[in-house]
Formats: sequence, C-alpha cells, structure tokens
Amino acid sequence: MDIRSFIDSTYLKTVSQAGLDENQNILVVKTFIQEAIDEKFKLIMIRPEMISLAKTMITESVSNVQIGTVIDFPEGNSDIEVKLFEANQAIADGADELDFVCNYEAFKSGKTDLVKTEILRGTQLALENNKIIKWIIEVAALNDRQIIQLSALIKNVVISNFKESDYANVFVKSSTGFYKTKDNEPNGATIPSIIMMIENASPLSIKAAGGVRNYQDAIAMIKLGVKRIGTSAAKAIVNGENNHNEY
Repeated sequence: MDIRSFIDSTYLKTVSQAGLDENQNILVVKTFIQEAIDEKFKLIMIRPEMISLAKTMITESVSNVQIGTVIDFPEGNSDIEVKLFEANQAIADGADELDFVCNYEAFKSGKTDLVKTEILRGTQLALENNKIIKWIIEVAALNDRQIIQLSALIKNVVISNFKESDYANVFVKSSTGFYKTKDNEPNGATIPSIIMMIENASPLSIKAAGGVRNYQDAIAMIKLGVKRIGTSAAKAIVNGENNHNEY
C-alpha cells in the first residue's frame, strides 16, 4: 500500500533544538522540502517562519506538495487573539493547513468555555479561508478520561457551529512531539489513545503524530481509521525502514 497520501512529513525543530546555526538550519529545511517534492508527499509540516521559503521552492518545482504549519506551538497556552494573529500571518505567507495547539492545560483546569471559544474561533478562521485545521490535544499530558472529554468537546463545538460538509476539514491530532513525559513514557500517538480519539471525535478525522516508527505502525494506524500521520522520518517509513527519531 502506498501510504504517501497519509503522510505529513514533519520538521519542527528550532535552531537551538537542532543544535545548528541559522544558516545550517535553513540548509536542513531546504533539503527537507526538496525531499518532500521529490517523494511526492502530500504535505510538509514546518515552522511558520519557513512557510515563505517552502512556498517558493514548491512553486518553482511545479509541485503539488501542500504546506502545513503549527500555531501556538508547542505549549498552546496563549490567548486566542495571539493564536489568530499567528494563523492569519501563516495564511498570508501561503500555508494550506493549520495545526493549532489546543489549550489543554486550560481544559485540565476546568476552563472549558475558554477552550470552546478558541476551538470555535480558530476553526472559523481556517474554514473561512478554505484551510484545513487540526487541533492538537497533547495526549501525553492527559489521562484517558481527559482524552475522551477533550476529543468530544472539539467534535461538539464543530458539529454545533459548522456544516456537515466542513467536518472533513477539521482534525483532532494527538501530539506535538515536544511534550516532556516522566520516565521516558511515550509522548506521541499510541494505539489506545488513537482509539479513544476516533471513538469520541467522529465524524472529525484523526491525525496520529509521533510514535509511528515504521511502515507496519503506519498501516496499523490507518486500519484504525487515522487519516493523517505526522512523522519526521517520512521517507524511511514509506520505504519500509524504521524511524529512530523521537517524532
């Protein structure tokens, strides 16, 4: 099975996280973008400041690769106006998809109205601009009950405020890949967390991010019903090799 249409090829490290200087990091990003073009991946996920570079390379290559970026990444605890400002800038720069980090800490603290408002307004902005939006819930920061409840909250906001034809353009996404867990526990998608998300976010689509180490893992996620898989080792996975990266 060719799984390229499910893959969001991802590079989200900052210069300091990559241990590189600015010029070195730009070279890494250019190589990453070119790989996606050559491999005909569906989409790349990059940091907002790299959107313009990607847009230029993709346009010059007459490629169909889409550009995704992250909003309020990775903590997700900014005010909604900050998130919307970031999203508007990403749209202006040429992003096709917006992966917002949901304010999961606010949700855990019982501030459900705040979370509902950001889901509503962020989704409105994306859909009004014909963009796909994904809400990252950070499963490693949540217990099972919270995963279920937050997935259902996002679903309920969407089905209460948007048309059925919009549902396919709204995803619930498992992880940022940057959350620090205790005792090196998984910080990305797991089979149990994805099952809970699918069962409680349907009819919205699910993106599994992090934790997919090889082709067999990807197939298992797809068979569960996942529509997208985020990975920093896209080429290795589609070619049947193992991914030794954290994301």
